[in-house]
Amino acid sequence: MTSPMTGKTDFKKTLDAYQAQRDRFRVLDVPDMQYLMIDGHGDPNTSPAFAEAVETLYPVAFTLKFASKRELGRDYVVPPLEGLWWAKDMDSFTAARDKSRWDWTLMLMVPGWLGRDMYTDAVEETGTQRRPARLDDVRLAPLSEGRCVQALHVGSFDDEANLLAKLHQEFIPGHGWRMVGKHHEIYLSDFRRVPPERRRTILRQPVTPETGAG
Repeated sequence: MTSPMTGKTDFKKTLDAYQAQRDRFRVLDVPDMQYLMIDGHGDPNTSPAFAEAVETLYPVAFTLKFASKRELGRDYVVPPLEGLWWAKDMDSFTAARDKSRWDWTLMLMVPGWLGRDMYTDAVEETGTQRRPARLDDVRLAPLSEGRCVQALHVGSFDDEANLLAKLHQEFIPGHGWRMVGKHHEIYLSDFRRVPPERRRTILRQPVTPETGAG
Protein backbone atom coordinates (compact mmCIF):
# COMPACT_ATOMS: atom_id res chain seq x y z
CA MET A 1 0.00 0.00 0.00
CA THR A 2 1.33 3.41 -1.01
CA SER A 3 -0.03 6.25 1.06
CA PRO A 4 -1.77 8.86 -1.16
CA MET A 5 -0.66 11.53 1.31
CA THR A 6 3.04 10.73 1.41
CA GLY A 7 3.68 8.52 -1.62
CA LYS A 8 5.60 6.14 0.64
CA THR A 9 5.30 2.37 0.44
CA ASP A 10 4.62 0.93 3.89
CA PHE A 11 5.70 -2.70 3.87
CA LYS A 12 3.97 -3.41 7.18
CA LYS A 13 0.75 -2.93 5.19
CA THR A 14 1.73 -4.25 1.76
CA LEU A 15 3.60 -7.44 2.70
CA ASP A 16 1.54 -10.39 3.88
CA ALA A 17 4.60 -11.62 5.80
CA TYR A 18 4.10 -8.73 8.25
CA GLN A 19 0.52 -9.75 9.10
CA ALA A 20 -0.27 -11.77 12.25
CA GLN A 21 -2.99 -12.12 14.87
CA ARG A 22 -2.42 -12.10 18.59
CA ASP A 23 -1.71 -15.56 20.02
CA ARG A 24 -3.09 -17.26 16.89
CA PHE A 25 -0.79 -19.40 14.78
CA ARG A 26 -0.88 -18.77 11.07
CA VAL A 27 0.76 -20.79 8.29
CA LEU A 28 2.18 -18.84 5.35
CA ASP A 29 4.76 -19.04 2.61
CA VAL A 30 7.25 -16.22 3.05
CA PRO A 31 8.87 -14.92 -0.15
CA ASP A 32 12.62 -14.56 -0.43
CA MET A 33 13.75 -11.13 0.76
CA GLN A 34 17.01 -9.24 1.25
CA TYR A 35 18.19 -7.66 4.46
CA LEU A 36 20.85 -5.56 6.05
CA MET A 37 22.31 -7.95 8.64
CA ILE A 38 24.69 -7.87 11.61
CA ASP A 39 25.54 -10.96 13.72
CA GLY A 40 26.19 -11.23 17.44
CA HIS A 41 26.04 -13.38 20.56
CA GLY A 42 24.79 -13.02 24.12
CA ASP A 43 22.13 -11.34 26.20
CA PRO A 44 20.59 -8.48 24.17
CA ASN A 45 19.91 -6.59 27.39
CA THR A 46 23.58 -6.42 28.36
CA SER A 47 25.60 -7.01 25.17
CA PRO A 48 27.22 -3.80 23.85
CA ALA A 49 27.38 -5.49 20.43
CA PHE A 50 23.58 -5.71 20.32
CA ALA A 51 23.05 -1.99 20.93
CA GLU A 52 25.84 -1.17 18.48
CA ALA A 53 24.20 -3.37 15.83
CA VAL A 54 20.92 -1.46 16.16
CA GLU A 55 22.79 1.86 16.05
CA THR A 56 24.55 0.74 12.86
CA LEU A 57 21.67 -0.78 10.89
CA TYR A 58 19.37 2.24 11.05
CA PRO A 59 21.79 4.83 9.62
CA VAL A 60 22.54 2.56 6.66
CA ALA A 61 18.83 1.82 6.16
CA PHE A 62 17.87 5.49 6.16
CA THR A 63 20.71 6.35 3.80
CA LEU A 64 19.34 3.71 1.41
CA LYS A 65 15.81 5.06 1.79
CA PHE A 66 16.88 8.61 0.95
CA ALA A 67 18.92 7.36 -2.03
CA SER A 68 15.91 5.42 -3.31
CA LYS A 69 13.73 8.52 -3.15
CA ARG A 70 16.39 10.80 -4.62
CA GLU A 71 17.69 8.56 -7.41
CA LEU A 72 14.73 6.30 -8.23
CA GLY A 73 11.76 8.39 -7.13
CA ARG A 74 10.60 5.52 -4.89
CA ASP A 75 10.06 6.36 -1.24
CA TYR A 76 9.19 3.91 1.53
CA VAL A 77 8.90 3.58 5.27
CA VAL A 78 11.96 1.84 6.70
CA PRO A 79 10.65 -1.61 7.69
CA PRO A 80 10.65 -2.81 11.30
CA LEU A 81 13.72 -4.25 12.96
CA GLU A 82 13.88 -8.05 12.84
CA GLY A 83 16.01 -10.67 14.50
CA LEU A 84 17.03 -14.28 13.95
CA TRP A 85 17.73 -16.14 17.18
CA TRP A 86 19.22 -19.55 17.86
CA ALA A 87 21.17 -21.60 20.39
CA LYS A 88 22.68 -25.05 20.60
CA ASP A 89 19.83 -25.98 22.96
CA MET A 90 16.59 -24.40 21.77
CA ASP A 91 15.04 -25.06 25.20
CA SER A 92 16.95 -21.95 26.28
CA PHE A 93 14.18 -20.00 24.53
CA THR A 94 11.22 -21.69 26.19
CA ALA A 95 12.44 -22.99 29.53
CA ALA A 96 15.43 -21.44 31.26
CA ARG A 97 15.48 -18.38 28.92
CA ASP A 98 19.24 -18.24 29.36
CA LYS A 99 19.92 -15.28 27.11
CA SER A 100 23.68 -15.50 27.56
CA ARG A 101 23.57 -18.62 25.37
CA TRP A 102 21.75 -16.99 22.47
CA ASP A 103 23.18 -16.18 19.05
CA TRP A 104 21.46 -13.59 16.92
CA THR A 105 21.35 -11.73 13.63
CA LEU A 106 19.68 -8.32 13.62
CA MET A 107 18.13 -7.28 10.31
CA LEU A 108 16.34 -4.54 8.40
CA MET A 109 14.58 -5.50 5.17
CA VAL A 110 15.76 -3.78 1.98
CA PRO A 111 13.26 -3.43 -0.91
CA GLY A 112 13.98 -5.68 -3.86
CA TRP A 113 14.31 -2.75 -6.23
CA LEU A 114 17.52 -1.65 -4.46
CA GLY A 115 20.64 -3.44 -5.68
CA ARG A 116 24.10 -4.05 -4.32
CA ASP A 117 25.60 -0.94 -5.90
CA MET A 118 23.21 1.31 -4.00
CA TYR A 119 23.90 -0.65 -0.83
CA THR A 120 27.67 -0.23 -1.26
CA ASP A 121 27.25 3.49 -1.85
CA ALA A 122 25.00 3.79 1.21
CA VAL A 123 27.55 2.09 3.47
CA GLU A 124 30.29 4.34 2.15
CA GLU A 125 28.16 7.46 2.66
CA THR A 126 27.21 6.37 6.18
CA GLY A 127 30.89 6.00 7.01
CA THR A 128 31.65 9.58 6.02
CA GLN A 129 29.25 10.91 8.65
CA ARG A 130 29.26 9.83 12.29
CA ARG A 131 30.66 6.37 11.64
CA PRO A 132 28.65 3.65 13.46
CA ALA A 133 30.68 1.26 15.60
CA ARG A 134 29.80 -1.89 13.62
CA LEU A 135 29.69 -0.52 10.07
CA ASP A 136 32.37 -3.01 8.97
CA ASP A 137 30.12 -5.87 10.17
CA VAL A 138 27.00 -4.98 8.19
CA ARG A 139 26.18 -6.99 5.08
CA LEU A 140 23.40 -7.22 2.50
CA ALA A 141 22.20 -10.81 2.24
CA PRO A 142 19.15 -12.79 1.08
CA LEU A 143 16.92 -14.77 3.41
CA SER A 144 14.84 -17.69 2.18
CA GLU A 145 12.40 -19.12 4.74
CA GLY A 146 9.55 -20.63 2.72
CA ARG A 147 6.79 -22.30 4.74
CA CYS A 148 6.50 -20.70 8.19
CA VAL A 149 4.22 -20.50 11.20
CA GLN A 150 3.84 -17.17 12.96
CA ALA A 151 1.74 -15.38 15.58
CA LEU A 152 1.63 -11.95 17.16
CA HIS A 153 2.82 -11.64 20.75
CA VAL A 154 1.80 -8.57 22.74
CA GLY A 155 3.81 -7.87 25.87
CA SER A 156 7.28 -8.28 27.29
CA PHE A 157 9.86 -10.35 25.45
CA ASP A 158 10.23 -12.40 28.65
CA ASP A 159 6.58 -13.43 28.34
CA GLU A 160 7.07 -15.09 24.95
CA ALA A 161 7.97 -18.49 26.45
CA ASN A 162 4.42 -19.87 26.76
CA LEU A 163 3.48 -19.03 23.18
CA LEU A 164 6.78 -20.43 21.89
CA ALA A 165 6.32 -23.63 23.90
CA LYS A 166 2.89 -24.16 22.30
CA LEU A 167 4.37 -23.48 18.87
CA HIS A 168 7.40 -25.77 19.28
CA GLN A 169 5.82 -28.59 21.28
CA GLU A 170 2.17 -28.66 20.12
CA PHE A 171 1.30 -26.82 16.91
CA ILE A 172 4.30 -27.71 14.77
CA PRO A 173 4.57 -31.44 15.63
CA GLY A 174 0.76 -31.65 15.67
CA HIS A 175 0.73 -30.74 11.98
CA GLY A 176 3.43 -33.23 11.03
CA TRP A 177 6.16 -30.63 10.73
CA ARG A 178 9.54 -30.05 12.29
CA MET A 179 11.43 -26.82 12.84
CA VAL A 180 14.11 -25.72 10.39
CA GLY A 181 16.06 -22.52 10.10
CA LYS A 182 16.06 -20.03 12.93
CA HIS A 183 13.55 -18.48 15.30
CA HIS A 184 12.54 -15.16 13.73
CA GLU A 185 11.16 -12.11 15.51
CA ILE A 186 9.73 -8.98 13.86
CA TYR A 187 9.54 -5.96 16.16
CA LEU A 188 6.46 -4.05 15.05
CA SER A 189 7.02 -1.80 18.09
CA ASP A 190 10.25 0.09 18.71
CA PHE A 191 11.44 -1.58 21.93
CA ARG A 192 13.63 1.44 22.65
CA ARG A 193 10.51 3.57 23.11
CA VAL A 194 7.49 1.32 23.76
CA PRO A 195 6.98 -0.06 27.30
CA PRO A 196 7.25 -3.86 27.62
CA GLU A 197 3.53 -4.50 28.18
CA ARG A 198 2.63 -2.79 24.88
CA ARG A 199 5.28 -4.27 22.60
CA ARG A 200 3.97 -6.04 19.49
CA THR A 201 6.25 -8.77 18.15
CA ILE A 202 5.66 -11.31 15.40
CA LEU A 203 7.15 -14.69 16.33
CA ARG A 204 7.97 -16.81 13.27
CA GLN A 205 9.35 -20.32 12.82
CA PRO A 206 10.21 -21.93 9.44
CA VAL A 207 9.01 -25.52 9.17
CA THR A 208 9.26 -28.55 6.91
CA PRO A 209 7.29 -31.84 6.83
CA GLU A 210 8.59 -34.62 9.01
CA THR A 211 9.95 -37.53 6.99
CA GLY A 212 6.97 -39.57 5.83
CA ALA A 213 4.45 -36.86 6.76
CA GLY A 214 2.01 -35.65 4.18
